[in-house]
Amino acid sequence: MSQRDYYEVLSVQRTASDSEIKSAYRKLALKYHPDRNKEDGAGDKFKEASEAYSVLSDKEKRQRYDQFGHAGVGGGPGGGGPHVDLSDIFSQFGDIFGGSGGGGSIFDGMFGGGGRAQRNNAGRSMRANVDISLVEVLSGAERTLSLRRKENCSSCDGSGSAPGGTVDTCAGCHGHGVVQQRQGFFVTQAECPRCNGRGSTISKPCGTCRGTGLEAKRTEILVKIPAGIEDGAQIRHTGEGEAGTNGAPAGDLYVEVNVRNQDGFIRQGRDIYTEIEITWPQAVLGDKITVNTLDGEAKMTVPAGTATGKLFRISGQGLPKLHGGNRGNLHVRVKVTVPNKLSREEKTLIKDLHKIYKNKK
Repeated sequence: MSQRDYYEVLSVQRTASDSEIKSAYRKLALKYHPDRNKEDGAGDKFKEASEAYSVLSDKEKRQRYDQFGHAGVGGGPGGGGPHVDLSDIFSQFGDIFGGSGGGGSIFDGMFGGGGRAQRNNAGRSMRANVDISLVEVLSGAERTLSLRRKENCSSCDGSGSAPGGTVDTCAGCHGHGVVQQRQGFFVTQAECPRCNGRGSTISKPCGTCRGTGLEAKRTEILVKIPAGIEDGAQIRHTGEGEAGTNGAPAGDLYVEVNVRNQDGFIRQGRDIYTEIEITWPQAVLGDKITVNTLDGEAKMTVPAGTATGKLFRISGQGLPKLHGGNRGNLHVRVKVTVPNKLSREEKTLIKDLHKIYKNKK
């Protein structure tokens, strides 16, 4: 099933600013959220709008979407849309999704009573870069990253409490990590000042981590890079970022892959372009030549009368499709070279040939 254009979903122009995109999503979210709109199809429209916002509100995702469409952000026919973390989106609009009673947001029930505290205490995501060659795009590659990140404290196992101490639910936020104030329909929220968003208080902090529950450690992570990956693509390693606190999940590790240019080759999608020099006798008479490829050599026939700049295609000598599929093609551009120096015999032959051409006129 084909997916609608994300700009069309939010009813904004492709040149829309971040604030225009956010405002458009805000209106649709209020209109179609299932807790507010019980009509058939409202839930699907809400999900579609949230998916569009998750892409267009992210600078990198929006750039890939503008360039490659749904395929650039993990969508496309049969593939579904990109992963949408609704909790992250809702946290940006906590001031408009107020409930009708009880002092909480209508989303509290969707994520459990401690959902807000867990999101506040979630570990920080990390980013890293790796370089690979164009040749490695053929079959994939592996890299081992050495990272220094915050992990659960080895002394208190992440509790933040020293032996004999207690961890109690914060009386200020009742374990939520945030405090809320209601003004009619609107709800504002802020990090709890008593527990700094942890949702709990510690009577005797751990001496190693000073009550944070986290300790800086160095670790190694193996990153597997799939064949056919594009330059600038990101690989997400869930839970490989910094550890969360108070039982919250760890952050993620995002690895950006930089594909180095290969001498003599230019990449365009799955296709590869290269240039080869031939002599003008080869161009005039034709010849069978050998062309270098990314993983070896290939034979190519140059027909008689080939002009400089002529482009030939060798099927199946390009790059593979990401996650499997046929390889692209190698395109060879011919450059006819003219010698700077000639032997006496060569000059004589060319003069004779020149006379033949003059007599034809």
